[in-house]
Amino acid sequence: MKELIGLTREELTQEMLSIGQKAFRAKQLWQWLYFFGETDFDKMTNLAKPFRQLLKQNYTITRPKVITEQTSTDGTRKWLVEFSDGARVECVYIPESDRGAVCISTQVGCAQGCKFCHTGTQKCQRNLTVGEIVGQVMVARDSYNEWPTKTDENRMLSNIVVMGMGEPLCNFENLKKALAIFNDGDGMAISKRKITVSTAGRADKIPELADIGVKLAVSLHAPNDKIRDKIMPINHKFPLEKLINACKEYQKRSERRMFITMEYVMLKDVNDSLECAEELSQLVKGLEVKFNLIPFHPWPGAPFECSSTNQINRFSKLLENKYFAAPIRRSRGKDIMAACGLLKSATKK
Repeated sequence: MKELIGLTREELTQEMLSIGQKAFRAKQLWQWLYFFGETDFDKMTNLAKPFRQLLKQNYTITRPKVITEQTSTDGTRKWLVEFSDGARVECVYIPESDRGAVCISTQVGCAQGCKFCHTGTQKCQRNLTVGEIVGQVMVARDSYNEWPTKTDENRMLSNIVVMGMGEPLCNFENLKKALAIFNDGDGMAISKRKITVSTAGRADKIPELADIGVKLAVSLHAPNDKIRDKIMPINHKFPLEKLINACKEYQKRSERRMFITMEYVMLKDVNDSLECAEELSQLVKGLEVKFNLIPFHPWPGAPFECSSTNQINRFSKLLENKYFAAPIRRSRGKDIMAACGLLKSATKK
């Protein structure tokens, strides 16, 4: 039995041709899978019964198994989902007043080992498949009953941020296919401008995101190599000069010169001095960026403390005086360990 979720549109077309069906059957099936979110072949009423029977005999439509679903007092919702081999990841929905973003994972665990990140204490076990990446958004849509898809103007689950567990650009081929499924106008129809991919600094892959057309967020977290080497091991392979040059290439290749979000977790006495803020303003010269200042979220055994509110405000003010947007992110879902840097799960034993 072959799983249909995760096949690209082209792959689905070839699959239908391989079982003696016309190509248009793939379009019909695609709409049932990704527009209506249907998992039961018998309910695909515009398909002939013999075709439905053939599908049932040869294919499956599955979702990740929801192990737990938690809703924060602020409305944030987190799912722990399990895949067929027992591997588990967490994904999160972060609501706003009239919309919201689904934060999805791309790996089981993470190999980057960023010192301030709870996820990084769980070693990377494997990449997620295309279907497992896409399935997380489908779980969120199931939970909020957002099938069939709504328009961008009134959809609650309006955005996707690829910044959950794992380094997305270390699973680049599967990520690209998943993004194509999200974007397709006959299915989920989530526009590229509403999708953000976050990377810890895979400078070699960043320019390729421009060709896909999605937004870029960079987990920067330090203004110089000395500090970044200590808190982000990836910096030894991709130091800041390479990273900044890759960001410049991304903006050069983008159809629309999109702003890059520079994520910056505020660590007391590590990267939060006004001198660091001054260095940051020099580091990103020549780029169109906005900073996202993130109060550090403590977790058991964490070796850092969060910067004081006053210090974060001063840091933000200095960057704004340099004509950079530097908002302070409002923490969401802390009571259910759903905030930035807190996601972690375990393989089923």
